[in-house]
Amino acid sequence: MVTVTESAQDYLAQLLEKQKVEGIGVRMFVTQPGTKYAETCLAYCKPEEVIEEDEKVELSKFAVYLDRSSLPFLEDAIVDFNQEKMGGQLTIKAPNAKMPKVNEDSPLPDRINYILYTEINPGLAAHGGEVSLVEVVDEGVAVLKFGGGCQGCSAVDMTLKNGVEKTLMEKIPELKGIKDATDHSNTENAYYS
Repeated sequence: MVTVTESAQDYLAQLLEKQKVEGIGVRMFVTQPGTKYAETCLAYCKPEEVIEEDEKVELSKFAVYLDRSSLPFLEDAIVDFNQEKMGGQLTIKAPNAKMPKVNEDSPLPDRINYILYTEINPGLAAHGGEVSLVEVVDEGVAVLKFGGGCQGCSAVDMTLKNGVEKTLMEKIPELKGIKDATDHSNTENAYYS
């Protein structure tokens, strides 16, 4: 699954020791998994922050908690540390982080995010805009937030209905609707005023 080299374990153990928290570990997860924007992240994980569903990997000096929904994207990941003259560099190589692992059995938020990042946002980017999923409510209504050139844009209603909503509803038939949670009163970056 995930390999943490000896040098990375030593380095991370030193960082964890400086936190002076008994039982602190490391949490590993992927943001925007399965898209070209995917990033593999490490974060401190205090005992009270452990998520029960995470997969725990016990190393000799600390535990690593792997985010359950990130597991397919963390397959074959390597965390390494290379000592250099001016310190060193921690690297994370996760060759599957950007690989789409979304199918019809994937959780609804994962499928929505996948379509937003691979099909919708590339088109909105031409106008400096983007849209992201805030949450799924009412058993199938996607709450979205527009940013960049879409926030406050006079054409956002048309973009939402004719572009975003139409695409999402066609690709994900069980989706019941779309809500826009964006404050469009801020028109500072709007593509169309």
